[in-house]
Amino acid sequence: MANFKIVKPADAHVLTLEVVGSKRVSPHVVRVTLGGEGMDHFTPMGYDQWFRLFLTRPDQDALSLPTRSSGLWYVQYLATPKARRPFVRSYTVRAVRPDLRELDVDFVVHGDEGPASRFALTAEPGDRVGLLDQGVGYNPRVEHDWTLVVADETGLPAVAGICESLPDDARGLAVVELPDLADVQDFRVPAGVELRWIARSDGPASADAPSVAGDHAVPGRLALEAVRGADLPSAPVYAYAVGESSLVTGVRRHLVNDRGVPKTHVDFVGYWRHGQAASS
Repeated sequence: MANFKIVKPADAHVLTLEVVGSKRVSPHVVRVTLGGEGMDHFTPMGYDQWFRLFLTRPDQDALSLPTRSSGLWYVQYLATPKARRPFVRSYTVRAVRPDLRELDVDFVVHGDEGPASRFALTAEPGDRVGLLDQGVGYNPRVEHDWTLVVADETGLPAVAGICESLPDDARGLAVVELPDLADVQDFRVPAGVELRWIARSDGPASADAPSVAGDHAVPGRLALEAVRGADLPSAPVYAYAVGESSLVTGVRRHLVNDRGVPKTHVDFVGYWRHGQAASS
């Protein structure tokens, strides 16, 4: 589910990278650093630059990757026998260090039930993965005076990348819902942009990061309620919502139907759907 116009990379390649290291940066996030000579063909674009990540299936000795970098990669992928076909998932760049040939990817982990979680929790230096750059989703195409960005924990890397890429004089609000306040991350935010953290846990509250009861709340509901209750400027806005599908469609519906924001000023992409496993 998406309503946005991607800024495509100028020259994408199917890259083979290897794990350089990994660490748990918070209770629900594991950061895996990828690197290798393949990074020489990766061009950082900032904002919420995202990519397809190819992972080996259990019992696969080799990583079989598509050779096409255009939309035809998927045709090749489907034509590959399932026994040789890798898992493929979409992720956002958390940080990139071209001088070191390194790229960080943050994985939200809730046990090891999915292939991406298993990879993040068991990744060892030298493990090989495939990467295909897909470009940038955050793409304002309208005149606006301020920016609204909304996400759950799966969209945290996107919010971080967007905030770090916005100009110093940017104004706006970023709302990020997390499982716990311990998952808060530090990154550069323009002085005119308010970053509002909301947690689903029962952790201690503070003025800047209120805690909301309900450890088992459906992800995204608290972020949506925060947007509905926010005192937002009346000036033209560009809004971008990413994460659980009900959250992003709910944000768009509220802004358009209740706030009178033109549809062309709201972009969204549903990364996942609560209660539904990602397909291979």
